[in-house]
Amino acid sequence: MSGLNLDDFVDLIERPDGGIRRDAEERRERLAVPPGALGRLDELGEWLAAAQQRVPVKPVERPRVILFAGDHGISDLGVSARPARSAHRLVRAVLDGESPAAILAARLGASVRVIDMALDCDPEDLPEEVTRHRVRRGSGRLDVEDALTLDEAERAFRTGMAIADEEADSGTDLLVLGDLSVGGTTAAATLIAALCGTDASVVTGRGGAAIDDLAWMRKCAAIRDGLRRARPVLGDQLQLLATVGGADLAAITGFLLQSAVRRTPVILDGVVSAACALVAQRVAFRAPDWWLAGQASGEPGQEKALDRIALTPLLDHGVTVGEGTGALLALPLVQAAAALHAELPERSEGSEGSGPSEHPATSESPEDPEDPEDPEDPQANG
Repeated sequence: MSGLNLDDFVDLIERPDGGIRRDAEERRERLAVPPGALGRLDELGEWLAAAQQRVPVKPVERPRVILFAGDHGISDLGVSARPARSAHRLVRAVLDGESPAAILAARLGASVRVIDMALDCDPEDLPEEVTRHRVRRGSGRLDVEDALTLDEAERAFRTGMAIADEEADSGTDLLVLGDLSVGGTTAAATLIAALCGTDASVVTGRGGAAIDDLAWMRKCAAIRDGLRRARPVLGDQLQLLATVGGADLAAITGFLLQSAVRRTPVILDGVVSAACALVAQRVAFRAPDWWLAGQASGEPGQEKALDRIALTPLLDHGVTVGEGTGALLALPLVQAAAALHAELPERSEGSEGSGPSEHPATSESPEDPEDPEDPEDPQANG
């Protein structure tokens, strides 16, 4: 029996401040740029203001990339284009600054943290700060055995919570989430199919490194078998993660929930983080209000999960590499929204008022003739 009471998250997680969001919306109406002209950037800026509990919004200055790493036993069946037990190579590429995520993070000024939860390699092969949280060496084969014991699932979940606390305490103002795994998309698709009540074929994708048709069929069969094992434990989210998830997925779920507790916004990456977000939503229905979907990865499971959570990806560029890359691509968009809402000037006093005869901010003289169709006039916009 687990000592972790997931029901506590329902009371601990509050939504971003609705009153502050209304204040941000009212301030947006007063800015020199007409309302609606910034498109979704307006929505992002107002969301950030509510999350930060301040108007105007504070610029995003300390983003942090968090990558949870692990190998999955299901990769022994050839469900991935990468060799089984090779996730440590992905980790090494990040540490050496050679992966897409590492290159983007360096360019965007975001620091990167990698957490080994279940890599199948010798701990001595990687730095101690990466491996010190490892729960086990590789997660179990979810089609025929539990990915984790319940105790291991709880340890991984609590590790994710602890990482979220450490980041919040250090002043991180935006978290960019990703995973470094082999076989992780198979576990993620199994969780999504179980929680959405769909068949394996509906959620089975090609993965970050695209697999051929034979590998896709093997992956589909593995998810189908995993579903048979997942359905009896759908009512217990921690047991579900132990049965068909993995240490990295359990940690991500705990991380997402505790980040919401600590009021720290998170950008989700691909299907793995979407699957964990779906599990976390089952635990605490208000938690998704603290997350953004970075980009559409093309994985059918991700689309299914995000639709259930009611999150719309910020970008859709066909990027399938995973590893936090898609979430990082959305980071400049979020930073732009924060900067614009923080720094755009309000309309001058001469353009403000209750009547349609007020002059727009671009008028050079109070004697200029009025323009009844001025798009910046609050009355003209209804």
